[in-house]
Amino acid sequence: MNLTEAAAQADALAEEGKERELSQLRAQWDDELEASARTSDFRERAVAYRAIGQFRFRTKKELLRRGLEDESPAVRGSALLALERLSRDHPGDVNDVRPLLHELVAHDPNEAVRRLGVAALKNGSPRPDTIQILASLGDNDDEPRELRETAAKVAQLLRRRSTK
Repeated sequence: MNLTEAAAQADALAEEGKERELSQLRAQWDDELEASARTSDFRERAVAYRAIGQFRFRTKKELLRRGLEDESPAVRGSALLALERLSRDHPGDVNDVRPLLHELVAHDPNEAVRRLGVAALKNGSPRPDTIQILASLGDNDDEPRELRETAAKVAQLLRRRSTK
């Protein structure tokens, strides 16, 4: 079994609520995940960062931060997917890296990375600075259509959440 297969198995265990088995699988793959996240091959790093979310590896938040700052758009995207997954139940995960997410959403050269950043921000607290950045992106005709639409939807969702 390779890391991709183990991560898929971990995701299934997490969905089934099998915490004990998931914990055992985490322990078994911890070192390999760490090594893959530090390799020079961006494809292996991308698999490792995505696996953090699939394994629900909450202890790997600092490693995940490194993935958000990686030079490879594939790795940044995988780290964002993991962050989005981890933050569904823990908005503090987004709040911990909010300035970095704002930077990615506003300035990353890769449109897919920017959209994934917007998706992650939806799980965080509805802070005014985030809503303003997303609303601005949504209103900017110079931005790609999919990014504008996603940013506008998330800004609206956060606005509604802030008034509750």
